[in-house]
Amino acid sequence: MTERTTLAQTAVCAGIGLHTGARVRMVLKPAQAGTGIVFERTDLDVADRLIPARYDLVRSTDLGTTIINADGASVSTVEHLMAAFAGLGVDDVLVELHGPEVPAMDGSSMPFIELIEHTGLKTQPAPRRAIRILKPVEVSLGGRSAVFLPSLQPAIDVSIDFDNAVIGRQQYRFEISPTGFRSEIAAARTFGFRREYESLLKAGLARGGSMENAIVLDDEGVANPEGLRFADEFVRHKILDAVGDLYLAGAPILGLYQASRPGHGINNVAVRALMADTSAWKWVAMSEMAEAIEPGRVARG
Repeated sequence: MTERTTLAQTAVCAGIGLHTGARVRMVLKPAQAGTGIVFERTDLDVADRLIPARYDLVRSTDLGTTIINADGASVSTVEHLMAAFAGLGVDDVLVELHGPEVPAMDGSSMPFIELIEHTGLKTQPAPRRAIRILKPVEVSLGGRSAVFLPSLQPAIDVSIDFDNAVIGRQQYRFEISPTGFRSEIAAARTFGFRREYESLLKAGLARGGSMENAIVLDDEGVANPEGLRFADEFVRHKILDAVGDLYLAGAPILGLYQASRPGHGINNVAVRALMADTSAWKWVAMSEMAEAIEPGRVARG
């Protein structure tokens, strides 16, 4: 896709927030080219209700990504919706929320993908840009690590290691494309452990969590009657989270993102480190990159 994309028409959905448990109505509206993804808290009476979906506005990464503007208007758990926008290549949208959190739906990005596909997309007469990685940028945080590497084929390579017999060690490499995101990643659900539920509630988290919007693990294994959607659904969901968190850079990232035991915190730290090092990346037109990797041509990194 070489031109910027928005929605063909308005779309509406509703659900509960995974962590707040609040009922939320969400309206997705087409936006002008260059606007980017912007959230609006329609339930707040503040001077500025608009919250651009930007990495530098992330203020919390506790079991989800929360963005907040200068007036204190915030939106939490944006990553699954952002992943849907990234996966389908949507550039400009106004997201109206009458509540503090993006609805959890089923704990994956698939309901948002289906909503957007039903609504349809339209291109706009403006070139689409991307962030091309020029040199490695590596970060670490609390035993987690991540690195951006130059690569003409954008990809995310994630490994996880849990002291749990069902999860254990899993690794997955996802070469980014709209069709690949829909078939390989979008349906992977968030997950949690039943033994941690009480402590999460005391911390003000997971108030809306259930087997309707998460994989629940207990001493017997997967508690959900339907089981897993993929044998390695856990690592696929970590990739889904990364797709959404990285899209807060404001454009697609053309490079390889490798992460070990990633979470929202290190995803944001990695994007901040990348954007701070202006020698490590440059803006490129997607049309130029499409020509560079055209079949039959030699692509140089």
